[in-house]
Amino acid sequence: MEKILVINPGSTSTKIAVYDGEQQVFLENISHPTEEIEAYPTTYDQLQYRIDAIAGTLQKAGIPADSFDCVMGRGGGIAHLATGGYEVNQALLDSAKDHPLFDHVSNIGAALAYHFAQDAGCKAYIYDAVSAETMVPEAKILGMDHMERTSLCHVLNARAMGIKYAKGLGRKYEDMNLIVAHMGGGITVSAHCHGRIIDNVRDDEGPMSPTRSGAVSVQKVVDLCFSGKYTYEEMTKKTRGDAGLVNLLGTHNAREVEKRIEEGDEYARLVYDAMGYQVAKYAAMMAGCFTEPIDAVILTGGIAHSKMLTGVICKHLEHTFEVEIMPGENEMEALAFSGLRILRGEEQANPAYQ
Repeated sequence: MEKILVINPGSTSTKIAVYDGEQQVFLENISHPTEEIEAYPTTYDQLQYRIDAIAGTLQKAGIPADSFDCVMGRGGGIAHLATGGYEVNQALLDSAKDHPLFDHVSNIGAALAYHFAQDAGCKAYIYDAVSAETMVPEAKILGMDHMERTSLCHVLNARAMGIKYAKGLGRKYEDMNLIVAHMGGGITVSAHCHGRIIDNVRDDEGPMSPTRSGAVSVQKVVDLCFSGKYTYEEMTKKTRGDAGLVNLLGTHNAREVEKRIEEGDEYARLVYDAMGYQVAKYAAMMAGCFTEPIDAVILTGGIAHSKMLTGVICKHLEHTFEVEIMPGENEMEALAFSGLRILRGEEQANPAYQ
């Protein structure tokens, strides 16, 4: 049976999992104290620290470092990536380290995977990196200064749930048209046409979410920027961080919001309903990206566990679309199963990164 190590670095933790085929046999969320992480000037300076933490965890669990058939790492903001898998090579490592599209800890996912693959004598891959982009040209055009829209969505889990949904029906993801709303701290909505994400709504241009403002009138933002009341950093935080549920209700915790609603807080209900309404609105808007019927709308991500929120969304969509609820982040499974498909020859990795 194929043995796969999955590595998913987060801001203050590193999740690792071991799979034998499709069976998860080990899972650990390695916590990194904030004071230890903050001692490193850059994200890449954390690399050896995280390698040591992973190696120690595997050793403690009695899992030999040379027992893996492949190692899967979370892909970060690496330029010029399509969806799918990439074998980690030196060019990819150099791009992630020296020319990342944005600063995020996922940028060291490839390097972590490569280290442990070297120990095991196997290949390391990343799959469906955050920056993976396959949008159609029409989706990139903006009506200002020849600027282009850039793709940024929950590619890994969105595609994984599309693949899983199709498999459950005995169909191929590549033969289906799907709209996927991933609902977490940020919410993205993506249009999947025959295996390709042809367009998506980023977490700063669509529904509001627990910590994002979502789409706001451009003129209102311009007015605030030139009001003299806010710095660049403060305006950024007003759209990303101190925004959405946090700004309106003082919390990003959906469970807490639901508890307040159950206790009779009508404003909390209005705000929560508005978030669900906006998800439904942008999911329906994505239908305009297709020239063929839509097979289903998939609701996924951590907040898809909320029956209250998904109930609002379904109320607005079920009269037009088949709606499938597939809650959870599912990143570890998504990485493991993609590696398994590559090992079994069911899917080919992309050509070598250059």
